[in-house]
Amino acid sequence: MADFKEVPADAPVAQKVTTWFENRFPSAFAAYRVHMSEYYAPKNFNFWYFFGSLAMLVLVIQIVTGIFLVMHYKPDAAQAFASVEYIMRDVPGGWIIRYLHSTGASAFFIVVYLHMWRGMIYGSYRKPRELVWIFGCAIFLCLMAEAFMGYLLPWGQMSYWGAQVIVNLFAAVPFVGPDLALLIRGDYVVSDATLNRFFSFHVIAVPLVLLGLVVAHLFALHDVGSNNPDGVEIKAKKDSRGIPLDGIPFHPYYTVHDILGVAVFLIAFTAIVFFAPEFGGYFLEYNNFIPADPLKTPAHIAPVWYFTPYYSMLRATTDLMVNVLAAIVALGAVLAVLKGRFGGMAKIGVLVGALVAIGLLKFFDAKFWGVVVMGGAVIILFFLPWLDMSPVKSIRYRPGWHKGVYAVFVVFFFILGYLGSQAPSEVGNYVSQVGTLFYFGFFLLMPWWSRLGEFKPVPDRVTFAAH
Repeated sequence: MADFKEVPADAPVAQKVTTWFENRFPSAFAAYRVHMSEYYAPKNFNFWYFFGSLAMLVLVIQIVTGIFLVMHYKPDAAQAFASVEYIMRDVPGGWIIRYLHSTGASAFFIVVYLHMWRGMIYGSYRKPRELVWIFGCAIFLCLMAEAFMGYLLPWGQMSYWGAQVIVNLFAAVPFVGPDLALLIRGDYVVSDATLNRFFSFHVIAVPLVLLGLVVAHLFALHDVGSNNPDGVEIKAKKDSRGIPLDGIPFHPYYTVHDILGVAVFLIAFTAIVFFAPEFGGYFLEYNNFIPADPLKTPAHIAPVWYFTPYYSMLRATTDLMVNVLAAIVALGAVLAVLKGRFGGMAKIGVLVGALVAIGLLKFFDAKFWGVVVMGGAVIILFFLPWLDMSPVKSIRYRPGWHKGVYAVFVVFFFILGYLGSQAPSEVGNYVSQVGTLFYFGFFLLMPWWSRLGEFKPVPDRVTFAAH
């Protein structure tokens, strides 16, 4: 009782209530101070810094709408599609809950992609924020699993056949593939057992992991501090009280600041929900309004738009692509031996490694390597903090042609996404192969190209213009 705060008798009622709670739950108020009122963020945040808070908002929307959908959804192959129709047609307000959830799934990926892009251009993955980035990539991977499992639940044609195609990919894994695919499906085909497994993971298991990762992501971020568009560490310059000179309290400044982003986002989000929930077949595919039929395969099977860049890479990995990769490995080994400045044993090691890599490329079929490429496109993001060797963090102080490289990367990512949603074609396949090579080349060659060029001097303090 000695540590309790005393309140004057004439204090306002709000102060008395607040103090009463703080005396009995001090850890909550301490957490509020650490993560809100006394967490100092750089004062030069710009438009790109809206998307972190928007991702939190969409997560809440998905959890709340998901709870209401589960009240009426039946995870049974014989009743799942009808239960979704029941939600849409008979449950009061069910249609808007369902559309909020389906639109929220796409909105989640939009804001997360933009949030990750901001991290890439401003170097938010660099020291000391490597763990923040790794947690963020784990959230992205978890989000992909959550979306894939949720995609099966409406039990429409595209849900069923999309799950059939993706799960069958695991069968391409050498030695354990067929057993792994059987374990995931719970049956020899996508069936009621698969639906129940995916429902359990979508509703309980994956959200728990996702929430844990989000908490870890935020705690890790607030421990090391936020990055900023200049890539300058604001903790390096502090006043006599230990407060960063270029920092401002997250609350109330950025909580109010983010209201603008939330308002604009909700206007666009609700406009889509009310006027274009299918969004031309990208957010809700038209084939998914047809009940799943195991005896009738759709003419063209493609995943939802946020998976299509990786699906395009999967389809691009043909025997020709594998031969090209083998040739690239061989050429790289020869150049390393001829131009390298290392000793003889190291050169022999390079040649042996190249021969082993080429042997593996030729030994396993292209379908397996397609799965590796598709998974590797996400896994490689985890290693970005150690691939970028640039002497500066932010794109603002890098050579101009670096911006061009990033721009081409985005263009190819969009092209891969578009081609992944289209029926296969010979020309499209060649373009997808070029895009896949550029995607991986962007990351794997980053230790080399990120150091090239003339870099601009980084200021000691952040650049800021009041607005």
